[in-house]
Amino acid sequence: MSYFLPETDPVLTAARGLALAHPGLIEVNSSPLYLRARAPHPDRTVGLVSGGGSGHEPLHTGLLGLGGLDAVCPGAIFASPHNRQIYEASVAAAGSGGVLHIVKNYTGDVINFQIAAERLRHDGIPVATVLVDDDLATDAADSATGRRGTAATTVVEKLLGAAADRGASLQELADLGARVVAASRSVAVAARAQTSPTTGSPAFTLGAGTLDYGVGIHGERGTRTIAHPPVDDLVRRMTDDLFDALPAGPDEVLVVVNGLGATTGLELHAIADLLHTQLLARGIRPRVMAVGTYTAALDMAGFSLTVTRLEPGWTELWAAPTRTPLDLPRRILTDDHAPHAPAAPSRPGATPEAATAAPGEAGGRAVLDAYARIVTQVRDNLTRLDQLVGDGDFGDNLAGGVRRAVELADTTGADGMTALAGAFLDDVGGTSGPLFGLLFQHLASAVPSGDGAPDRAALATATAEGLAAVQRVGGAVVGDCTLIDALVPAAEALAAAADTEAPLTEAAQAAVRGALATASLRPRRGRASYVGDHAIGVPDPGALAAALLYVALADVHEPATATRLPAPGYITLH
Repeated sequence: MSYFLPETDPVLTAARGLALAHPGLIEVNSSPLYLRARAPHPDRTVGLVSGGGSGHEPLHTGLLGLGGLDAVCPGAIFASPHNRQIYEASVAAAGSGGVLHIVKNYTGDVINFQIAAERLRHDGIPVATVLVDDDLATDAADSATGRRGTAATTVVEKLLGAAADRGASLQELADLGARVVAASRSVAVAARAQTSPTTGSPAFTLGAGTLDYGVGIHGERGTRTIAHPPVDDLVRRMTDDLFDALPAGPDEVLVVVNGLGATTGLELHAIADLLHTQLLARGIRPRVMAVGTYTAALDMAGFSLTVTRLEPGWTELWAAPTRTPLDLPRRILTDDHAPHAPAAPSRPGATPEAATAAPGEAGGRAVLDAYARIVTQVRDNLTRLDQLVGDGDFGDNLAGGVRRAVELADTTGADGMTALAGAFLDDVGGTSGPLFGLLFQHLASAVPSGDGAPDRAALATATAEGLAAVQRVGGAVVGDCTLIDALVPAAEALAAAADTEAPLTEAAQAAVRGALATASLRPRRGRASYVGDHAIGVPDPGALAAALLYVALADVHEPATATRLPAPGYITLH
């Protein structure tokens, strides 16, 4: 990021660029630097002024204009604006009823806005302040500074902007702002620090599989570092903390799912859905869901959640029109806006009895459970391998498909292998998902649903038939560096060892050897083929996943001999 910033005065340059991108909307004063809205609402009598360190865009500048702020004072990156900026911006923005300052609770911001307020009072200009302090991570009883001001600032600025356009007085705006702040709490997490504009390197480092909980928008470290949980568990924990910190109040809320700079829209919208579920489970009705990057910390990889308890009339203020660079979502949610479609009907042949049957205790269900444990253990390893040769999604796709299979087995009573086939054929995208589904579909005929080990001959036949189906569709052969390189030796071992003591263990050993041998191959199919020689030295993740299925079969049906097999984590360690 530092390579793209101008070498001299990047903040002024960016301010001019914002004005160019929104012609007729913004006026830039360069000395001292502040931005002013060109066309405030004619009914407004109080000017709204905010600002703070740069690097949080679109915070402040994104809400400059009708329905928002009258002036914004940007400081240097992560640094407070100077009191002279604030004073002169306030003089320019003040209406007949004075000027209101909206200030995030950071020491530099507070001091400089206070000095500017003293100068305005000396000049006879009425002034009041709304101090935003929503960050629950810094809510410590022994802190003289108090909570930091973070993403709830967007909520405050939007609601006060609408109220100011209705002609609200200075005192009315100050009182409204204080109530909005009191009803709001935020918490943020990060998986990667922002890039320092000075060094071009991350401002701090996090260990693999960890994240910082309670980070600040100036790139401050979190209040603690935690092991990275599944995202639904993380959202649940953050929601618990938010409602533990929020004062009691109405059950209707406004929520902001905010990216910290490097978090994609895909991720933020997924988090929004998880949060929505958590809120409904608590009897809370979300009336507004704003999802996007509103308060960044340069390019930090992370997100924050903000919850504001809504008083009567606040949804109307949120929905009021604006003409600002940032187009906030202003639609109000109703109960019929729930995004979830009705449950899909049962597959042909399913019966109500089957839907409520208890899962099998052994056989295919035991194999499914064993495979699920293995996949959970090695998901991150498979992801790292796929990042080296592909797009990095294989571990998540495999784990997601297995989770879906477990859900199917639990809810429909389907046998484990049948559930794997259904999940991967119907619900797992990409290339490998349906191919694995074909394999599972054939294996389902050989792995019994009840007690007892599979017939070895039947399993050899099913493996061969599944292999043939995968080859018919995918066209791969041994040596192409795909799952075929694991399936062929497994099929051959089963065919040759049908009468031996431990044919499943031998098949698993053969599949593991075949999968690991793909590291010496130059891929000829799939995404790995695009990286050419860069893939040499990396075993194919799909081949490893196929081999681990036979490891699961051996673990369940030949536990005594399966101890010869290497641990799944070791198999997938690169």
